[in-house]
Amino acid sequence: MLAQARSYALFGLDAVPVTVEVDVSPGLPTYALVGLPDKAVEESRERVRAALKNAGFPYPQARVVVNLAPAELRKEGSQFDLPIALGLLAAQGVVPLEALLPFALAGELGLDGSLRPIPGAVNLALGALAEGKRLLLPEESAKEAALVEGVEVYGAGSLKEAVAFLRGEAPLGRAEPEEALEGLEVLDLRDVKGQAKAKRALEIAAAGLHHLLLVGSPGSGKTMLARRLPFLLPPLSQEAALEVTRIHSAAGRPVRGLLKTPPFRAPHHTVSYAGLIGGGAIPKPGEVSLAHRGVLFLDEFPEFSREALEALRQPLEDGVVTVARARASLTFPARFLLVAAMNPCPCGWHGDPERPCACTPQAQRRYAGRISGPLLDRFDLVVEVPRLTPEELARAPEGEGTEAVRERVLRARERMLARQARPNGELSGRALREHARLTPGAQALLQAAAKRMLLSARSYDRLLRVARTVADLEGAERVEEAHVAEALAYRKAL
Repeated sequence: MLAQARSYALFGLDAVPVTVEVDVSPGLPTYALVGLPDKAVEESRERVRAALKNAGFPYPQARVVVNLAPAELRKEGSQFDLPIALGLLAAQGVVPLEALLPFALAGELGLDGSLRPIPGAVNLALGALAEGKRLLLPEESAKEAALVEGVEVYGAGSLKEAVAFLRGEAPLGRAEPEEALEGLEVLDLRDVKGQAKAKRALEIAAAGLHHLLLVGSPGSGKTMLARRLPFLLPPLSQEAALEVTRIHSAAGRPVRGLLKTPPFRAPHHTVSYAGLIGGGAIPKPGEVSLAHRGVLFLDEFPEFSREALEALRQPLEDGVVTVARARASLTFPARFLLVAAMNPCPCGWHGDPERPCACTPQAQRRYAGRISGPLLDRFDLVVEVPRLTPEELARAPEGEGTEAVRERVLRARERMLARQARPNGELSGRALREHARLTPGAQALLQAAAKRMLLSARSYDRLLRVARTVADLEGAERVEEAHVAEALAYRKAL
């Protein structure tokens, strides 16, 4: 007897429909699984066999063939356990065949028949919504999938519960999404003593989404500053929150509620190329995608591998990253705000007024040379963060708190969205020229600076974008000389 069940294979961020066909026919007891399964899918045979036995259901003593269609698509993961098990039961008449038709199924089985959560539940829900299917998942995954409005999601704790539900013997309530976790404790800018210029650069970066490089000796406060940047950013819109939640769900990270707070990712400098950019036989999102709509912080910037750093150039420009493999080529969103921190030299004390630098000129050049010119050219703001002495720290004023700065950032962002429907950091070409609105004096200063500093066309545009953001923070309609001068102050280190 032949039975069919609907499921999905996670292909990047998309749920690709998969038909699970189960045929039980007379013959010697054998089990064949076809349809390009990976190791985890192949091992479902033993999980399904034990789960059916321990849950009190029959396992057919016959020839069993399971086909995962379409056959040319590589299948990976444990989410096919539940549809295979229910397909076997339907082929034996334990579950009515018509009961499976309205549903898409996914879930990992424990040997005792329990259902365990699976990655990518939000993406599976979007696939079910597109096909007009109801969704039957493990309880924990069902709460995550219920974040997608418009799809009926049911959660079962075990194979027994799922069978009873499909046979109409015991109802299952529709899954409800969990409430989002409260945001992390706000890190206040007041905790960082002094560093007025760096704080101002942080404000500009948050308002216009400008990439920021912090250069300073150990202990100067670079990391403290970077970790406070996400709290200056506006909350994510509903559309952006769903986009970010999809990425984290596909990466297998637990999701509780829509992620409405901009993410903050800080991978260690030993992260691999695939870990940073994304990869795998069927590519999965990397750190640049997990930081989408948020902040990617790279501490000890020159210590990252050259290959990984150079791969950042495409997403910094395009807002997406394409990962090509022999079996698949996938594109992931990667529009993030890059904040990098580095020491001025290998020992970290070059330019420090109290501690001498022990590095040779050759060592300093090699250290700086780890970051290519094209990559440096993609930073809108480069700020020196000097180390303060204990006396300077004691005398330093407290400064503004995060809330006050965030209010200015939100007002500036509102101006940008009302004028051009996007932050200044995303403007380019004709749109940038149209919305910059320079005064004649600002235009003359900008052209003179570009000629004197030998700026590339990309650097010129980045300088113009920063000046536009400075003007928006000041509430000015046009970019004036003072705004260009402040923007120039963040280019000198280049």
